[in-house]
Amino acid sequence: MTTAPDVEPFDAVDVIAAKRDRARLTDAQIDWVIDAYTRGAVADEQMSALAMAIYLNGMDRAEIARWTDAMIRSGERMDFSALGRPTADKHSTGGVGDKITLPLAPLVAVFGVSVPQLSGRGLGHTGGTLDKLESIPGWRAALTNEEIDAMLGTEGPGAVICAAGSGLAPADKKLYALRDTTGTVSCIPLIASSVMSKKIAEGTGALVLDVKVGSGAFMKEMAQARELAETMVALGQDAGTATRALLTDMSTPLGLTAGNALEVREAVEVLSGGGPADVVDLTVALASEMLDAAGHPVEEPELRAALADGRAMDVWREMIRRQDGDPDAPLPVAPETETVTAPDDGVLTELDALSVGVAAWRLGAGRARKEDPVQAVAGVEMHAKPGDAVRKGQTLLTLHTETPERFGRALEALAGGLTISEPGSQAAQDAIARREAGVVLDRIA
Repeated sequence: MTTAPDVEPFDAVDVIAAKRDRARLTDAQIDWVIDAYTRGAVADEQMSALAMAIYLNGMDRAEIARWTDAMIRSGERMDFSALGRPTADKHSTGGVGDKITLPLAPLVAVFGVSVPQLSGRGLGHTGGTLDKLESIPGWRAALTNEEIDAMLGTEGPGAVICAAGSGLAPADKKLYALRDTTGTVSCIPLIASSVMSKKIAEGTGALVLDVKVGSGAFMKEMAQARELAETMVALGQDAGTATRALLTDMSTPLGLTAGNALEVREAVEVLSGGGPADVVDLTVALASEMLDAAGHPVEEPELRAALADGRAMDVWREMIRRQDGDPDAPLPVAPETETVTAPDDGVLTELDALSVGVAAWRLGAGRARKEDPVQAVAGVEMHAKPGDAVRKGQTLLTLHTETPERFGRALEALAGGLTISEPGSQAAQDAIARREAGVVLDRIA
């Protein structure tokens, strides 16, 4: 006697056709297609067609919420309720020189809110937090759930930055890779559900989103970024996670470094009470939002004091040691460098984030595919930012790499990415005004 094969309740072609024809997908259709894709019953080419239909025709709020929930239910959910401490997390949509997580997590932990920062690796011109931390000798990204709990509990540093386990939203892992190869990365419903399925499954009580806007971000225009931020905030709130967002400028790189070990060095400067003003300001702004969302508001002067007096540094050092890193070990240094100098006197009015990010990537700081290796030492060091006066021949950038044959293509990426204007010109005045306005452009709660 033979057993009849299981009969699927839906046909993938019918689901694809429904969204192709601008119909609203039902809860049952969404639940099934995510589950079936995770199981392999829906093929990659079918999910590719559905992703493109969603890209072209969109989803309403209820559809996005159900899609996100189905991806969460494809795997495990973490639970930090037994910690006895509130939890808060931050997610950045990706940028150039965005080392904010490194000083932010220990700063928030100083004030009694635990930070379970499950992070990723870089792809393309945007850097990855785990790649940066792996430039610290001995540091390891992979932790068990028990190790994470110990880091976050009252006997630990109160913060952890580590790799997300494979059990969190496995449907998203499959779909993320597919979107990267099918031209559907910039689809707001798919970006929002991808980010929020992982963050909600992570189990944090409060979440602050850093949504980047500008040339170095996925969202180039303010309207796009606002729509993405509002969609993600709604998803978090619908799921019971206190969620809010900051829209922040990514037309110019954050800080003065883009690259792995270079950014760790700069983060340590911030934790030592120094560092570039834009990095410090954004760290403090995000910390304030995280603590407030977790129900433990702290005034800005106290946050800045915790960076200046070593409290945040103490948490950082313990956090690194708990993951087998040596916080006192020298960071690796590139054996090969090349400089870019100013061609004229004037005011630097543009330092394009995308150009710098692509240059750092070509120098070896990033990867084209997830399996590619990265160089710890590679990247771009910036010696001036928009609004600064510069002199002809002054060093504007230093390029770092292990492989000098990479300099040529990195310099090509930077061509046209730097602009020097006459002092007093409108461009110079605009650059100074943008710098004085700060990196935070808007807030959504």
